[in-house]
Amino acid sequence: MNQSDERNSNITTQEFISSLEKIQEQFYPDIETVDTEDKLNEIRIKYLGRKSDLSKLLSSLKDLPKEDRKEAGGKSNQLKQEIEAGLNRRQEILIQNKIHDESNTTIDETIPGVEPQLGSIHPLTQIRFKVEDIFQKMGFEIIEPFEIDNDYNTFTALNIPVDHPARDMWDTFWTEDKNIPITHTSSMQNRILKGSEPPIRAIVPGKCFRNEATDASHEHTFYQVEGVYVDKGITFTDMIGTLQEFLRNYFEKDVEMAASIFSDDKDRIETRIQPSFFPFVEPAIEIMIKWRVGNEDKWLEVIPCGPIHPQVLIEGGLDPEVYSGFAWGFGLDRLVMIKYGLEDIRNFHGGDLRFLKQF
Repeated sequence: MNQSDERNSNITTQEFISSLEKIQEQFYPDIETVDTEDKLNEIRIKYLGRKSDLSKLLSSLKDLPKEDRKEAGGKSNQLKQEIEAGLNRRQEILIQNKIHDESNTTIDETIPGVEPQLGSIHPLTQIRFKVEDIFQKMGFEIIEPFEIDNDYNTFTALNIPVDHPARDMWDTFWTEDKNIPITHTSSMQNRILKGSEPPIRAIVPGKCFRNEATDASHEHTFYQVEGVYVDKGITFTDMIGTLQEFLRNYFEKDVEMAASIFSDDKDRIETRIQPSFFPFVEPAIEIMIKWRVGNEDKWLEVIPCGPIHPQVLIEGGLDPEVYSGFAWGFGLDRLVMIKYGLEDIRNFHGGDLRFLKQF
């Protein structure tokens, strides 16, 4: 636990709201003084960065009384949106000022105008923000991964030694110095276990790379969200409940975990659970979700997960006789596909504005 966590651990609801108001009061004088892109980026990091006062405050949301969290969370999101809007307005002013300063000729009113194109946040980024907000409200810390990591963290620490055949599952890229563009964000799990004291609750959203053929549901570059939860007495049921709660908030629909669910209820997400194999969890399962494309239904693997293998806990410096936990690693791209009924995962990185403008 870092110092900011210690300061916020006993925060009251009134203190939380007062802190939000203080951030709001500080933001407007700060944004009004911005006259360059560099200063705008500094203000963006100051108020929306991972180490900003707002981010630190959001991490303490879980410590508020349960009955106050909804109101406090709503005010937090409202402030975040207000700050984003203020930053966007200031950026537009800077752009207009630059155009005005660089213009040294009179305006020719006979020249046809060019309609400006409105930009938007990429759908993967939008959903990443949504996923992070959901897990923060559930008490999880957000940790950024290394995009280049070593063999130990990527495989060995996860119960996949050098001669283990399961290594072939990940279609790994290798650099000349034998490092790895990460094949999964699980590469941060050992660092999390060694660097934290239980209870441990963390997610690791990041970009992954695999040397595999692409198709409608597979990409060589994609986003994954690793999750890890470790404490005393953690069970398989805790894992199912946690992921069920996440999916319910993500889809904003009822989600019932079962071996197989078939229903015509449009307000319910249909899921099924099937056994699988991953060396770092035991037993391993995959949560699959029914994915409707046009008039056709398909089952798509979304959340591989399971109780953390005792050897992984030992590698992380924890006694498996005392602690237990679970981990998962879901593909963010696939969750976006299911949410919007998209047919091809490759569209996310295709750069086609006609596709991106839909979001």
